[in-house]
Amino acid sequence: MSTEHLGDRATDTSRAARKKVFIELGVLWLVTLLLIRGVVALQSGAGLPDWVLAAVPFLFIYAPVALCKWRGVDSYAYRLAVPAFRDVKAWASGLGLGLKWMASILVPWFIGYHLWQTQVFGLEPSWSRLPEDMATLVLYQVFFVAIPEEFFYRGYMQTRLNEVFDRKYLLFGIPFGQALWITAIVFAFGHSLVILRWWHFAIFFPGLLFGLLREKTGGVVAGAFFHAACNIAVVTLDTVYGIVEP
Repeated sequence: MSTEHLGDRATDTSRAARKKVFIELGVLWLVTLLLIRGVVALQSGAGLPDWVLAAVPFLFIYAPVALCKWRGVDSYAYRLAVPAFRDVKAWASGLGLGLKWMASILVPWFIGYHLWQTQVFGLEPSWSRLPEDMATLVLYQVFFVAIPEEFFYRGYMQTRLNEVFDRKYLLFGIPFGQALWITAIVFAFGHSLVILRWWHFAIFFPGLLFGLLREKTGGVVAGAFFHAACNIAVVTLDTVYGIVEP
């Protein structure tokens, strides 16, 4: 057994501890995602109003909180909670770091995306074709998608896995362990459990970056802003290249 302090917690890397955590997280992931799949299917199949989908971020946020309560631990000890809205400094810091990371990958990502769409699918961009309501898109991606997902995957799952796997590697001065890529895999294929798409495997790669931001900051806000920025960029480019309607 080895110990590594993560805040006021220490890792227990024994086989028994890892098995217990894998079972716990497997049940949490499967139950939460199946419930979300049910909500999405019910809303689309029964023609229910869009507000029904508010159950999705609710499940992502409150499922791990409920599990913390069941385990008898304080969810705030995992830094699961996002800052209060009045904590402008925390939000601004997270936004700045998230956008900085987005800027660092934007050019090569755009070049790759352009070549993929033009050379493989023969699509051409039209920059007069943009998402109609960008403000709504931004708010939706930040508060409805990115923050709840980062809360669930990086806030709880990755942190829990760090309690049974040493963070023995360094990348750009950021310590991480096997929890990083395990969480990224689960994050990627969690999307397929809700709605199956062939390209979901690729979500693994940005998931690694979201996880590194969690390790770097100890919180989820910077990763959530980066996550939202990636989603907004994808939606915008898909619209520009005519893959989706404005």
